[in-house]
Amino acid sequence: MKNRLKVLRAERDWSQAELAGRLDVSRQAVNAIETGKHDPSLPLAFRIARLFGLQIEEVFDDGHDKD
Repeated sequence: MKNRLKVLRAERDWSQAELAGRLDVSRQAVNAIETGKHDPSLPLAFRIARLFGLQIEEVFDDGHDKD
């Protein structure tokens, strides 16, 4: 699943470790999500979106066009 996590994190000048701390996950988990190697659980996706003040769809793209 594509996502804007790296861009959103960079806009705030946060390291992966800082973001991980804010989300209560490991830095490796943040890296895996950013690189598309791992999709976050739904609760984590909601926490990420809330942290950035966005809707989930504004952070994550499942690749399906909206009808």
